[in-house]
Amino acid sequence: MLRAVADTHTVIWYLFADERLSATARAAIEDAASSGDQIAFSSITLAEIIYLSEKGRIPMATLERLLTVLDREDTVLVEIPFDRHIALALRQIERNQVPDLPDRLIAATALYLGLPLISRNHRIQVAGLKTIW
Repeated sequence: MLRAVADTHTVIWYLFADERLSATARAAIEDAASSGDQIAFSSITLAEIIYLSEKGRIPMATLERLLTVLDREDTVLVEIPFDRHIALALRQIERNQVPDLPDRLIAATALYLGLPLISRNHRIQVAGLKTIW
């Protein structure tokens, strides 16, 4: 069962046990894992990881680490591909509230799936989506 959708920073910080991931966010992921449930992330996160790695903002090994985690049979993380249903949900996320396209796609993924979004992004939080942080 899917419990929530994680944004890109949440995924990265979880992978590296980064202290910037809030205790509440970490607990939500760990609780899902211990229950055999999963945390979703948008496929745009893969592109963002490559982009951020190329810019030198995150370690180059981030993508490989995520792919290794995804290949595990008991992984807590699961990729949700972008499709027309999420594209239609995107229209419900106001561009003036969430101007960054990757953030809008991630928010639309959570909206379409009817799940809370694990994110510290204040713009997303004020856009009316249920968030965990």
